[in-house]
Amino acid sequence: MTASKTQGYALPARAGLGLKPEHYETILANRPDVGFFEVHAENYMGAGGPPHRYLEAITEFYPLSLHGVGLSIGAAHELDKAHLKRLRGLIDRYRPQSFSEHLAWSTHDTGFLNDLLPLPYTPETLARVIDHVDETQQALGRRLLLENPSTYVLFADSTIDEVDFLATIAERTACGLLLDVNNVMVSAVNHRLDAATYIDRFPVELVGEIHLAGYDETVDDAGDRLLIDAHGTAVKSDVVALYEHTLARSGPLPTLIEWDNDVPDFATLQAEAARADAMLAAEALRRNGQRIRAA
Repeated sequence: MTASKTQGYALPARAGLGLKPEHYETILANRPDVGFFEVHAENYMGAGGPPHRYLEAITEFYPLSLHGVGLSIGAAHELDKAHLKRLRGLIDRYRPQSFSEHLAWSTHDTGFLNDLLPLPYTPETLARVIDHVDETQQALGRRLLLENPSTYVLFADSTIDEVDFLATIAERTACGLLLDVNNVMVSAVNHRLDAATYIDRFPVELVGEIHLAGYDETVDDAGDRLLIDAHGTAVKSDVVALYEHTLARSGPLPTLIEWDNDVPDFATLQAEAARADAMLAAEALRRNGQRIRAA
């Protein structure tokens, strides 16, 4: 089946893939059956060149999700107005069906850090993130989806639960949420928490997109499991099971397969998307059966 040219401003409740330069030609030649493609906004902030030519061609046939990694929305200083302007230019140019960013910070003064760092969940940081989300949505002229982080440390001064922190931001800014199921698993294992309980408390009615990815595993100084949000392998079986648990609560939602490191051939990525598509279809069928029985 060939994807058709898209219209509207909502991603389909299907599996999508991160768009990689090594797959541009394959996608345009074969037009594979993929629900949507997602790109990192910062990779397309140049004025032109081959990346834009390929993205323009591909978005003629597929919905687009724009995922930011450099806004530093949790930083303790003002947002970068020039960065916001570049983001607005991309959004005006491509009209993506979704725009998302991370609950994290990655800048300090004039420096940029090559990581997405966590922040303490306190009333002070809550107020700051709310202000930054409001400013971002006004600057971009559209709703933002805010992604839950993967974390490796907990802050002693945190006084607000992460799910409550995210839910309050969404309530006060009318933003949506991006639920990264792999991040939930990584954080739950690292902090000895229950991943399913986190999902059960998450406000899934606010979720506009789900992310799945593969993690790496090592041990910490105490010999306990330590998961790393690596995006370099297929989605692990425990994350697949947690995704199934999530869909039982949320229903079918747009789902991205993230594979950013050690990127395989396109057929491997498409197989990952097909697995998620099958789970989405199964959940839709289950819910339809429930409605028929209720009638």
